[in-house]
Amino acid sequence: MSSTTAGQSVGQLETRGIEPVPEAECNGHPLQLFWVWFAANISILGLPLGATLVAFRGLAIWQAIIVAILGAAGSFAVVGIISIAGRRGRAPSLTLSRAIFGVRGNIGPTLVSLMSRLGWETVNTTTAAFVLLSLCSMLFGSPVEAKSAPLLTLLSIAIFVLLTLAVSGLGHATLLVIQKWATYVFGALNILVGGFLCATIDWSAVFNATPAPLSAMIIGIGTMAAGTGIGWANAGADMSRYQHRSVKAVRLVASAAFGAGIPLVLLITLGGLLSVGNNDLASATDPIVAIRDMLPTWMAVPYLITAFGGLLLSNNLSVYSAGLTTLTLGLKVKRVYAVVVDIVAIFAGSIYFMLIADSFYGPFITFISLLAVPITAWVGIFVVDLIHRHYYSPQDLLDVSPRSAYWYSGGIEWRAFGAWAIAIVLGFSFTTIGTTAENVWFKGFLSDSWLGHNGLGWIVTFVVAGGIYFLLGGAKDRRAAPTENAHA
Repeated sequence: MSSTTAGQSVGQLETRGIEPVPEAECNGHPLQLFWVWFAANISILGLPLGATLVAFRGLAIWQAIIVAILGAAGSFAVVGIISIAGRRGRAPSLTLSRAIFGVRGNIGPTLVSLMSRLGWETVNTTTAAFVLLSLCSMLFGSPVEAKSAPLLTLLSIAIFVLLTLAVSGLGHATLLVIQKWATYVFGALNILVGGFLCATIDWSAVFNATPAPLSAMIIGIGTMAAGTGIGWANAGADMSRYQHRSVKAVRLVASAAFGAGIPLVLLITLGGLLSVGNNDLASATDPIVAIRDMLPTWMAVPYLITAFGGLLLSNNLSVYSAGLTTLTLGLKVKRVYAVVVDIVAIFAGSIYFMLIADSFYGPFITFISLLAVPITAWVGIFVVDLIHRHYYSPQDLLDVSPRSAYWYSGGIEWRAFGAWAIAIVLGFSFTTIGTTAENVWFKGFLSDSWLGHNGLGWIVTFVVAGGIYFLLGGAKDRRAAPTENAHA
């Protein structure tokens, strides 16, 4: 096949790690990113997101559509903004973040990012393994439970992680092509499954639904943003670092907003339609099974294949990004080995949750959803810095010694790190944390305020982080290389 990017061909191992990409190898275009983000968000698990808007927030379907556009597509516009830094600095998001937080101060945001990536990858892997067990149940003619069939469970997990490794391990060029063509296949299957699901919609209830108050829409926007684009924001530059210098910023933003927004808005809307007058999908502990039960028996196999494929496409991109984030933490191995380390971690996590733990989705997803607060704080600072920073020093991004221009004071840029820490504390003050209304883990002292009650703690986090960083003078106009060692 022809060369795609970075001197790599499809099927050839990408040897570059976090080091900035030479300008001569940057030949990417925004349509590539469109397909990458489309594929990563084509998972049928977008249906339960829409179901919660209608079943738990009481939104009319037109309100759910607006919330999906603003929350999901809007939050992926932020991912597109982060992508601009990748085109400028030619390095992964968290590597570029060293220029903002300092080579040591950046460890905090990088660790949070890695935990979030590994967490959602474990969710994807566990869910995909349950999908394969469901297929086995149909094949054997009797239910197959994870704990009663440990060898089959291990095999199901192994199949999914090996398929992920095959794409993520090979790297950028292979990822671009696989995500594009797989989108056609699984996109068509999603349309087929969605058509049959539409037959179960109570259309009279849809048209007669009473609109919810504005506050419910505001909460929904925050929920959609936290569950979609915010979780991907720190991966924006990972994919855009190969984009051609001539690519305009607006096209990078559009590729992410439309690439992810189109499938998410459609899936969230369908999930909302399915839940009008029926809370089963929104309250299901296993949404895969809940959706399967809505379909004719003969559609179960195409549906499960669709679900598996969507999870795999999302995992491909996430594991690729996690490998780069692991290298940014300081692991001194080749990129493909960093991917293997992440694969081993999610393999072990999936084994624990499927074969040992008594419950999984509620507590675990609540935990990794909490990471949206520090990630949002990082995004606020990164975006403010991006407005003024037009240059990243390639050699200093990789130099973690006191000689680096990004060493600052003891390896930490205290204005950025301080703004990040303060925003996290304030963000959690507006947040209520728990798996259910009865099982509350933590309740911030401002959670009963208007902002907290309406789920706007994430906006506070974003504004406070970026605002403090700006007021402290952290965002200066940077159009040229650093002239001296800030530490010296």
